[in-house]
Amino acid sequence: MTTSTDAANRRQLALDLGFRPALGRADFLVGASNAEAAAWIDCWPDWPEPARGLAIVGPAGAGKSHLAAVWQAASGAALIDAPDLTPRTVPDALGEARNAVVDRVDGGIDEPALFHLFNMVVERSGSLVILSRTPPARLEITLPDLASRLATLPVATIGLPDEALLAGVLAKHFADRQVLVRDDVIAYLVNRMERSFDAAERLADRMDRAALEGDGKISMRVARLAMADEDVSQEDMPHEDMPHEDRSRESAADDDGQ
Repeated sequence: MTTSTDAANRRQLALDLGFRPALGRADFLVGASNAEAAAWIDCWPDWPEPARGLAIVGPAGAGKSHLAAVWQAASGAALIDAPDLTPRTVPDALGEARNAVVDRVDGGIDEPALFHLFNMVVERSGSLVILSRTPPARLEITLPDLASRLATLPVATIGLPDEALLAGVLAKHFADRQVLVRDDVIAYLVNRMERSFDAAERLADRMDRAALEGDGKISMRVARLAMADEDVSQEDMPHEDMPHEDRSRESAADDDGQ
């Protein structure tokens, strides 16, 4: 017979070993905010010519990296952080892969390096996906050849999740951790949390760890403590990385004594 202590011990072991969320396409939840980008990922590798890739554009926390991870798993793409890319590191960064995901293209790039990477992907008949908060046409690119390459990429816009999608994302994170959470607890979180995929992941992880330090259950009390910690941690975040909803809305769940 499995006890709550046994389940808590298994979850603690998973956390100690390093938690790995499910990142298959079936695990990626789609709503109005990300439907366009998800549709592009779904139709790969049958992207229309002359596209050799895709630009996924949206604000911080909208889930760009989550969707890119789905495509990376399907395509075997190399994951590259744009600010770390130099002409010398391009061959090693791409390795034997035909496809590549380049994150934070708006965070400062070595233009000749990105152009070299793009050419290598094209030579291998692969695809390049770039992630950015700014559309390629608005990036301050001074290298004409790179600007021309980026202009060929279709742009899929991704927005911050609405409440329904956010609730689903939270539920998925808890399910990945093999823990059940009541609907009223999820509603409490959604009504107060920052509206972003990143915040959902942080809260799920924080609440799971807090529960393991107690009786192993995720209660309303654990949710309140997690939200209090989240509010404190956001004080150190840059303003542009804090897309959040009005947390003043009250919920009947506040009166839950757990």
